[in-house]
Order: sequence, then structure tokens, then C-alpha cells
Amino acid sequence: MLTPPWQVVECQFDVKHECLNIYLDFLRGSHFPCPDCGQENCAVHDTEQKSWRHLNFFQHETFMYARVPRIKCSNCGVRLINVPWARADSGFTLLFEAYIMILAPSMPVQRISELVSEHDTRLWRLIHHHVKEAREQADHSDVKKVGVDETSSKRGHNYVSIFVDLEKSKTIFATEGKDNTTVECFKDDLCKHGGDPEAITDVSCDMSPAFIKGVEENLPNAEITFDKFHVLKTLNEAVDEVRRQEQKGQPELKKTRYIFLKNPENLTSKQSERLADLKLKDLNLKTMRAYQIRLNFQELWLQLPDQAEHFLNKWFFWATHSRIEPIKEAAYTIKRHWDGVLNWFKSKINNGILEGFNSMVQAAKARARGYRTNEYLITMIYLITGKLHFNLPS
Repeated sequence: MLTPPWQVVECQFDVKHECLNIYLDFLRGSHFPCPDCGQENCAVHDTEQKSWRHLNFFQHETFMYARVPRIKCSNCGVRLINVPWARADSGFTLLFEAYIMILAPSMPVQRISELVSEHDTRLWRLIHHHVKEAREQADHSDVKKVGVDETSSKRGHNYVSIFVDLEKSKTIFATEGKDNTTVECFKDDLCKHGGDPEAITDVSCDMSPAFIKGVEENLPNAEITFDKFHVLKTLNEAVDEVRRQEQKGQPELKKTRYIFLKNPENLTSKQSERLADLKLKDLNLKTMRAYQIRLNFQELWLQLPDQAEHFLNKWFFWATHSRIEPIKEAAYTIKRHWDGVLNWFKSKINNGILEGFNSMVQAAKARARGYRTNEYLITMIYLITGKLHFNLPS
């Protein structure tokens, strides 16, 4: 990183402040290229004293100092040159910035600031810069299959929407909110990175009317596949509603919520015994019938493509004639989204990747005890799940 005409002229250890100071200078009579137009061999006009935070020397903070030349360019006038060990307008060396970018995905920025004795706001500015620079270089020209989901940013109704390239398993866009305008923002960002909204063939999302509207208005050639997890969530909520209503007259159902939200093979031994006990009592529970309807629906994704709609029609008839209101409502919800449910047999896409990313983001948020702004959260989403390439020394 230290190339001619630059050289180290002095090193001092400050005992009082327990830091190492490294002084750099350039050879007398040196010429430098213009940072704007690139004109070679520009003479030095004057210098400015600059300093940069460098990697620690053992446990001691290290600083670099240099007289940075201002050159006189015949085209651009007087300009401050770029030094090879730091980016323009940064108070850190490139190696120090690379160190921070290695730590940031797995450690809260507040903890990093304590580790390196720097204010966390300065570190956030550093991280924002490199994430933004890496995203500007991203190429989305081959994006065809996209998954979209929201993740909570704060308690209450605060959300960030995440758009993922399902074929490359990486986040390509994140923005505040979860309404239809988020898809419009995604379209604009996709175009800026060489992508084509008309080239998007498939979108996986939940049954949110906002996302559906956004996709229909902004991605004209995309077919929507409703994510299996979110379709089942609708039925799970219906089963739980049946249980809560019925437990008022059936005390046996108290504290059984998670028994009816799980598949039988995922139950603990204690939960399996409790479920078997409920069956043996032959109470003709609506909850048990609703549970069986939900389990039967899951068989849909095991059907052959040409038999799937026939199976779904039979299930719909059963559910709507069950005389269990929450189940009937869930069945009619699925009927309204019929084509998107069946599209899975063509696209074979779902939001499993997004659910994994969401878990990673929420884990990072928990480690950091939340983020002060949505901008911080979005930056961290790109850093953790965006597979970005940073132009930094290793």
C-alpha cells in the first residue's frame, strides 16, 4: 500500500497516550497525477497535514500522519491528491476499514466501536459507504425469479421489505414499508442496476393485497406463486381460532396451542401423548377436525402437477362443508388466491430463503439490541445477505 514516492520517515510511541504514531512523507521534487482528470506529472503546489487511524499495534492504537500534496493541474487547477493507503475524505486507512467490514456482519457496531475505541457513528458512516459502493457495482441484468417478504424493524407496525434473487440466494433490494409502492421502488432500483422488470417471470410472496397489486402494476410478465409457509399460516391461524373458541367449553384444550400448530412428526413425546389422549376421549372436537383438514391440505404439494387442482377442489369442498367457520373463511381465502397457490407446480419457488434471511437479520438485530434507524437495519441486511463484493485490501 505504501508505494514510491511515499516512505516512512519516523515512528514514535507515545507512552502517555499509549499509541503508536507513524509519520510518512514524499520525496522532494516528486510529481503526482491529477485525481480528477488523471493528467500525469503535476507539480506540487502546497501541502495539507492529514492523519488516519490505522490497525492497532498489539493492543495500542496506531495513527498515520502525512503532508498530503495539493497539485497544480493545467486542466483542473489546484487539487488535493489521493493517497494510496486511504480513500478520499476518510479518517481511516483502507486496512482499518477492511478490518471493520470483516467484523460488522457478525458483531454489533456498538461492540466494535468499544473494541477499536472509535465512535459508532463514524463506523456506521464507513459501513454505509462501502455497502453503497458495492451495491452501485452490482449487476442485476439476469434476475428472473424474485422472492419478497417483510421483516419487522421495530416494535409496532414498522417494517422493511426485502427482495431476493431466488436463483442466486441473495438480497438485491430492501426498503422501508410493506405496501405496493415497495415493488415500484424495487423496479426503479432494478433498472438502475441493469435489470429489466419485464424479464421477471416469477415472484414468490405472501397473500398480501399490497404485494399482489405492486407486482401486477410493476412486473407485467411475472406470475405470482404464493409462498407455502404463508398459505399454511392462514390455515394454522384458523385452527388456532377454532381451538380458542372451543376451549371455553372444553377445558381439555387448554395449553394445547402448539400441539395443533405442529405436524405430528414434529411433536415432542409429551405433546404426542396429549394428542393421543384427546383422540381416545372421542370428544368429537371441532379443533381435531380442523386440524385434520389442515394436515390434509399439506398433501397438496405431494400431488402430481396434473392432479393438483383436482385434489385442491376436493379439499375445498370438504373445508367449506365442515361447518367450522374459521376453516371455511380460510378456504375461501385460498380460493381467492387459487392460481397463485397452484403456480407452485410450475415455478417450484417459495420464500424459504427469505425466512432464513429473516432469521439472520432478526438475530443480528437482537445482538445489537435494535437499530436506531431503518437505514442502519437496511445497511445490515445488505451486509449480511447481499453477497456484496467490497473493493478493500485483504
